[in-house]
Amino acid sequence: MINLKNKRILVTGGNGFLGSFVVRKLKERGCKNIFIPRSKDYDLVQMAAVKKLYKDARPDIVIHLAAKVGGIGANRDNPGKFFYDNLMMGVQLIEVGRLKKIEKFVAMGTICAYPKFTPVSFREEDLWCGYPEETNAPYGLAKKMLLVQSQAYRQQYGFNSIFLLPVNLYGPGDNFDPVSSHVIPALIKKCIDALRKKKNSITVWGTGKPTREFLYVADAAEGIILATEKYNKSEPVNLGAGFEISIKDLVKLIAKLTGFKGKIIWDKSKPDGQPRRCLDTSRAAKEFGFKAKTKFEKGLAQTIEWYKRLVC
Repeated sequence: MINLKNKRILVTGGNGFLGSFVVRKLKERGCKNIFIPRSKDYDLVQMAAVKKLYKDARPDIVIHLAAKVGGIGANRDNPGKFFYDNLMMGVQLIEVGRLKKIEKFVAMGTICAYPKFTPVSFREEDLWCGYPEETNAPYGLAKKMLLVQSQAYRQQYGFNSIFLLPVNLYGPGDNFDPVSSHVIPALIKKCIDALRKKKNSITVWGTGKPTREFLYVADAAEGIILATEKYNKSEPVNLGAGFEISIKDLVKLIAKLTGFKGKIIWDKSKPDGQPRRCLDTSRAAKEFGFKAKTKFEKGLAQTIEWYKRLVC
């Protein structure tokens, strides 16, 4: 087990949604040497900026959370940018980390890396059994290449890097921009906006039939820290809550929790995305003792209250 307290830790994306919770967890463990780069100072798509970052931060451990990411719409509109930016950030950070002989690199994958039709619950062994869902395949494959790099670098150079596969996250501080947000913040915003503007209906993408799994952001942060402390293998590890809910039931639940009682209109001309998503989380429990603790309805209620305070 790595004692993180006296390590110099670089957290890319440390000011972001997930990153802010990871940094908070590190501080709770007594970590004082945490370097959080800002995108305006370090464009991690550029190798020169990556080298400068390592020179400035001098890390023992890198937790790479920075990503260009969004929901179905954002992925559909930016396939090239999402592929290139995510690939170049990760590949270059790992390569320079190897050259600098850092102690450990923690890479974030994505559930979007799994094949479109994967047996539920998704097991890490199924990762290569098909092509990802088309709307987010470029993003998912860019992230998946970091697993290939991690395993190749461990094999050839003995480089200690790990690869985690978090499911869709949600919680206070999420991205509520309707252009790029994921499904939970998008639905919360639709319901709250409808209530504020006294509208009697909301429109939701797709058919409502697909299922999704959601992990509360604070739980995800704890899983990442536990893996950083305890896990030192190149086999990928799922981070999830181990349940699935249909989008139709999710809409009903968010409507109930927000108090929206109007009509829900399904725009079936819009894509559904991957048919089902639910992770097998047994490897995380076995390897580093991670198990999600936050009940879904409680986490949703906390997210809704946070958003209400933000806009009301």
